[in-house]
Amino acid sequence: MNYLAHIFLSGTDDEIMIGNFIGDYIKGQDYNKYPALIKKGILLHRRIDSYTDKHKIICQSKNYFILRYKKYSGIIIDILYDHFLANNWDKFAAQPLDDFKENVFDCLKRNYSVLPERVQFFIPSFIKNDWISVYKSVEGIIAVLNRMSMRTTLPDESEFAREVLRKYYVQLQSEFLIFFPEIIKYVVKKHGVNILLKDNAILE
Repeated sequence: MNYLAHIFLSGTDDEIMIGNFIGDYIKGQDYNKYPALIKKGILLHRRIDSYTDKHKIICQSKNYFILRYKKYSGIIIDILYDHFLANNWDKFAAQPLDDFKENVFDCLKRNYSVLPERVQFFIPSFIKNDWISVYKSVEGIIAVLNRMSMRTTLPDESEFAREVLRKYYVQLQSEFLIFFPEIIKYVVKKHGVNILLKDNAILE
């Protein structure tokens, strides 16, 4: 799961959301330095990642990209599932995406001093350039992959990713729509997270 999914799966508590948002940047036992609910969010982030990595649907989605991306295929699926979440938002969320984003941006601004330095560095761009909206388009996804290949060890295979998306978009979206209700149920039932859902029948 990437930024949008982790934020949504944090539910209605701002501190849990902050913890979940910064989860990738808190290593080892460093979560103990934070207040209880931020700590809960950090640990929730780890449990979401663990649940996701082991899920059979995720493994199936990775297979479309594994030829070129190999061990990095999971990163591609994290980003791509945010794309599908943004484009299927109204199937899951009670609150419109634009309102949700503004609340998230306001929360990040209010809690800026709590964020790790590495997160503080990119937050102005995250808000100003509305990274969440960038993920809504395929071209936005390809641009993200291009940038990542220039500043990380992610292979420069964005054109391959574009071709896979063109060929398997419907299948990938279908896999996302099977998986996402399952992870919602996981965080609500196993971790007591309060998510504002469009229809609570999803939890049945």
